[in-house]
Amino acid sequence: MPLGFYIIMAAQFFSALADNALLIIAIALLRDIAAPDQYEPLLKLFFTLSYVLLAAFVGAFADSMPKWRVMLVGNTIKIGGCLMLFLGSHPLFAYAVIGLGAAVYSPAKYGILTEYLPHRLLVVANGWIEALTVGAIILGIVMGGILIHPSVLGWFHALELPLVDSGFQATIALVSLLYLLAAVFNFYVPDTGVDHKPLKNNPLYLLHDFGHCLKLLWRDKLGQISLSVTTLFWGAGATLQFIVIKWAEHNLGFDLTQASMLQGVVAIGIVVGSMLAARWISLRYSVRVIPLGIVMGLVVLFMTLVSSVPIAVIMLVVIGALAGFFVVPMNALLQHRGHILMGAGHSIAVQNFNENLSILVMTGLYAILIMSGVSINVVIVLFGLFVAGTMALVRLRPRYNQRVHDAEALLDNHSH
Repeated sequence: MPLGFYIIMAAQFFSALADNALLIIAIALLRDIAAPDQYEPLLKLFFTLSYVLLAAFVGAFADSMPKWRVMLVGNTIKIGGCLMLFLGSHPLFAYAVIGLGAAVYSPAKYGILTEYLPHRLLVVANGWIEALTVGAIILGIVMGGILIHPSVLGWFHALELPLVDSGFQATIALVSLLYLLAAVFNFYVPDTGVDHKPLKNNPLYLLHDFGHCLKLLWRDKLGQISLSVTTLFWGAGATLQFIVIKWAEHNLGFDLTQASMLQGVVAIGIVVGSMLAARWISLRYSVRVIPLGIVMGLVVLFMTLVSSVPIAVIMLVVIGALAGFFVVPMNALLQHRGHILMGAGHSIAVQNFNENLSILVMTGLYAILIMSGVSINVVIVLFGLFVAGTMALVRLRPRYNQRVHDAEALLDNHSH
């Protein structure tokens, strides 16, 4: 891989590291102000709102200038969100601003790969970016878990740093330095030399253009399969983050610091699965991994029977590995089709819109179930059956076999 690829990875890694550390800090802040239980999944909801509401605009914005500049703008907005949290804004609103930064950042971070690398390297690059993002999730969650530990917060408070009134403020300041580090890397991201489309001033035009791209990708024979899978995966993954915390507290008697470490265990599995997929699955055979999604949903059901920590760890690694293995080839396929049909930034924006709408719906449903007092084990059973069932439906899509045979022809036609 060229050097520029590793610079893109570094920028991505530090930005994602900070996002995830802040999620745990924001959960701890909500508990500190004695906010209701259902506010915790709402954090994710507020974070993803920008992705859905601004999907029509961020893709066009990402395609209108060099990608490194777009990434820099996204990071700067995230630093603004940190500042709000530091100055005492409600965690939900501050995290929504960080989500706005992430929504701006995302089309650029994925779009630059399709501009910068030949399509034969896309699955490998996606394996890398997925593994690194998930590595950042693991480290970010573990880091957040350590930073909110009462003894660490007490130690920060005892330092009596200038402008810092509490341990929480010190941890937020520390995390914002990671965004600054990512911003430094953004300056060194290579310019790919791709022509940029000037940004249209008319929002109605952008909405119409986005609607056209959305239809284009859902109608594409390969695009619709990969889009269905990734949409489901991200909704399920976001909900699983909160399920694991609640389940670890309920079934294993963990506190938030320990429960956040278990989230990291799922992420380790995803890294393993991503790496194996990058090694074994080529773009041409990517549709064949869908049955693993059904298996993943069924394995989740067994969480309800587990009360021993070693078994819990093994099970979460398996769930993560299955997820990583089937989502990486689907992501690469989706990017390849999107790049051919409409350009990288637009296609990632369409993908983000669908995936984050799925996150909004699934974390929203989870918040409603928790609000209604449904036990976490019942939630897990519903969740597992839903994932397995919807993956089975994707697998049974009409003319599915014909699409698998078409896959080779379609990829061959467009790879020249």
